[in-house]
Amino acid sequence: MLLSLKHNFLFVHIAKTGGTSVRATLSKYRYQGPWGVPMFLANKLDQISGHRIGAKFPRHAKAIAAREMLPAELYDGLFKFVFVRNPWDLQVSSFFHIRKERPHVLEGVETFEQFVRLKFDPERPWNYMLDTSRELQRDYVVDLRGNRIVDFIGHYESLQEDFDTICDRIGIPRVALPHRRKAEGRDDFRRYYTDETARMVGEHYREDIEMFGYRFDG
Repeated sequence: MLLSLKHNFLFVHIAKTGGTSVRATLSKYRYQGPWGVPMFLANKLDQISGHRIGAKFPRHAKAIAAREMLPAELYDGLFKFVFVRNPWDLQVSSFFHIRKERPHVLEGVETFEQFVRLKFDPERPWNYMLDTSRELQRDYVVDLRGNRIVDFIGHYESLQEDFDTICDRIGIPRVALPHRRKAEGRDDFRRYYTDETARMVGEHYREDIEMFGYRFDG
């Protein structure tokens, strides 16, 4: 999550949706304005304390966390935006990312099918690297009653175009997004699925698919 009081925006960062590139581009606006120094000091104190004092929002905090913590008039006045991604594509991206960055998490897992079965095994203990992208994207944009509480939902599939819209809305220059954490050697996501694993992902992310209009074939 990235908050800029000067430019009046809140970026809700869902894992594996292009958010690292968005965050890298917008980070320079984070500490601008009269509240910049207190926010910077709070961030550093939180890091020094091992995140024990809760002085900043976690990287992948949900919108409801900001709504609960910020004054209502401040939250309501922010331009709140998020990016989402086709759930089937997201799982392939997650597989390649973990295999590259944290291979020990996938010890004994050789194929994408094994990855999906491990990830959605209800008997397996929770693991941050596996389960951050197991959460529903829908939960990042709604309150406890299921009401949408963000202003703009961008899509990974139109990342630059939607980011341009965001830049126009918050009054900053348009800029080409860097491509951070690009996966190497991966094919179209559909090629990694069997009928069974496609069904497993579709069932788990049914609410995301309904809310954001995604399909397996497009």
